[in-house]
Amino acid sequence: MVVIGVSGLPGAGKGVVSRIAESMGFKIIRMGDVIREEARKRGEDPGVTAVRLRDEYGKYVVAEKCVERIQESDAGMFLIEGIRSPHEVEIFRKSFPGFRVISVFSTRKTRFRRLRKRQREDDSERYDEFVERDERELGFGIGDVIATSDYMIINEGPIWKIKKQARQILRKLAEKDEQRRINDG
Repeated sequence: MVVIGVSGLPGAGKGVVSRIAESMGFKIIRMGDVIREEARKRGEDPGVTAVRLRDEYGKYVVAEKCVERIQESDAGMFLIEGIRSPHEVEIFRKSFPGFRVISVFSTRKTRFRRLRKRQREDDSERYDEFVERDERELGFGIGDVIATSDYMIINEGPIWKIKKQARQILRKLAEKDEQRRINDG
């Protein structure tokens, strides 16, 4: 089984990497979807729910829910989008041998421009709200995840560049897993 994580601040390009992975046969597990689903149930803002879930159930709660989704699936390749803390990386590494993290980086200016264009329900129109969201994400430890990731994609140029880099990394990781399974068995 191949399980890969992707991390990056809002608007960095995690979704682009996920769409490439999906086109290559990966099943996508979005950590943000876990948060957004719970926020809808509670009638809360997703940012508030992200903090409250961790306060109520511990720092591993979102990762544990993702592990359950993977274990319940019969797919062979997974990409977990939206890893935000070293604690989440830890739970994935314990649960899935060979787990690797790809981080996507873009400048704050570039990311804010993208989010304003994207207009998802939890995206900020105002720069001060955007910065506040960044600070919340950094408070979860996302900076450490990015700094210690196995692969880094800088996403400041045309979209074909990130797509090419993502495809190369994902192909390499899928091939390594295939080779490991052949050797093990």
